[in-house]
Amino acid sequence: MPELPEVETVRRGLEPAMVGRAFARVEARRPDLRFPLPERMAERLQGRILEHLGRRSKYLIGRVSGGDVLIMHLGMSGRFTIGGVQPGQFVHETGSDPKHDHVVFEMSKAKGLRGTAAEARRIVYNDPRRFGFMVMVPEGEFEAHALIRDLGPEPLGNGLTAQYLAERAAGRKVDLKAFLMDQKTVAGLGNIYVAEALFRAGLSPNRAASSLADRRGLPTARAERLVPAIRQVLGDAIAAGGSTLRDYRSAEGALGYFQHQFLVYGRAGEPCAGPGCRGIVRRSIHAGRSTFHCPACQR
Repeated sequence: MPELPEVETVRRGLEPAMVGRAFARVEARRPDLRFPLPERMAERLQGRILEHLGRRSKYLIGRVSGGDVLIMHLGMSGRFTIGGVQPGQFVHETGSDPKHDHVVFEMSKAKGLRGTAAEARRIVYNDPRRFGFMVMVPEGEFEAHALIRDLGPEPLGNGLTAQYLAERAAGRKVDLKAFLMDQKTVAGLGNIYVAEALFRAGLSPNRAASSLADRRGLPTARAERLVPAIRQVLGDAIAAGGSTLRDYRSAEGALGYFQHQFLVYGRAGEPCAGPGCRGIVRRSIHAGRSTFHCPACQR
């Protein structure tokens, strides 16, 4: 399943093809994905302008003229193509069989631009497994929606601080891996980036979350190291175009190779990449997911 940097890369690829343009035609080729598609979605979107395309956690958030918000999730195999160019290919190779083209957005020409940048765009959503979904909600109900209301702060936003982590972690017996994977704690962090951030911070995934706070509830040195480690690994991955384990292409067709920069993820049995460390990366299972860490330098 794509993680935050992959979703952000897709967002950046879709933005110039969709934002500021009207939905000239919308085609829903089936009534549902993981959930039923929004009632009368094609009719409700046609002629309206996509004013902004953002991201909240792993959701793409499209704000439409007239006050509706289109929430989109890629699931395990969902992908968008823009005139045949794909701004995201993730861990599982799923092919591109047109029989799985479930939603088509035909966007109008862009005003104020010339040449190819102004041309109309055809965006196709393809999803063989149909674990993705699209939901439309009124703007006034967005923050209270079940998908959004319980999300923690964005890891790249101002809300993620050492003090915040200390307050959330105080007295918690759950391990750091599970604590950070909880979307109520931090929105958008997934398995790969939790492993990499904990390595950069020198923290074991097995350590109790409560170690991020002292007896007064103030952040410990561990919490102070963890926040910049999270920001750094996500920023590096976004700059590289994502961390997929197969050929990943941005909207411009450039390959994203952040996976080649993994320091622990997928490197079980290999020597630790930490300076001067003689440890060996170990793989374990947390809640059914693979976890990688160096027991010598992650304490």
